[in-house]
Amino acid sequence: MTDTPDPAALLEIDRVTVTRHQEALLADVSLRVRRGSVHVVMGPNGAGKSTLLSAILGLIAFDGRIAMNWVAAGRIGYVPQSFAVDPTLPVTVADFLALTRQRRPVCLGVTRSARAAIARLLDRVGLPGLGDRPLAVLSGGELRRVLLAHALDPEPELLILDEPTAGLDDSAVQILDDILLTSKHSGRTTVLMVSHDAEQVRRVADRVTVLDRRVAVEGGVDILATADVRELLPSIREQRKARA
Repeated sequence: MTDTPDPAALLEIDRVTVTRHQEALLADVSLRVRRGSVHVVMGPNGAGKSTLLSAILGLIAFDGRIAMNWVAAGRIGYVPQSFAVDPTLPVTVADFLALTRQRRPVCLGVTRSARAAIARLLDRVGLPGLGDRPLAVLSGGELRRVLLAHALDPEPELLILDEPTAGLDDSAVQILDDILLTSKHSGRTTVLMVSHDAEQVRRVADRVTVLDRRVAVEGGVDILATADVRELLPSIREQRKARA
């Protein structure tokens, strides 16, 4: 890959290496995430998937090149793999989502317009009427959907999801699928997602990159059926055994 911008790609990653204590967590990783696509990164535990997301988000140092070819405002929405909530913090779901919705400090209350927008967001992620629930008492699946609502507001040009189905029941996974497919069909939001859920990847993805600290395999969702990928991904082996 070269440093010449690819007009079809929103995100370009060229020869990215991340080293910690003289160990390569990522080695010479290159990939392109096409505009309006759902691009999934898979791999075994310790393959460097979350490390790659941290490099893209500017959270860790790396060697190589990461470039965004923005069209609009260049907003990134992000749902992390885990999110710690201080149980002593008196913050409701509406307070949390209002942080990007109003200038007035949320300790003074959520404005009427922000509350209406938050209600629509919560409906979108399948959590109607949850605005007044304390953030600290949510289940893991509910918290993940609140974080998704936060990432979608305002609509991002790049949505980054780290294991988004963790802790979700089947109905919540269906809601997530619908959001991803709607984003893909609109062409306004590009999705980069780390996942172990091969079945969901088959439903929503356009392209798959399998990491094992470097790019091991890349292609369409049909690569999930190849022997090389099945050997790298325990989740696929387990799913195939369950169907047998």
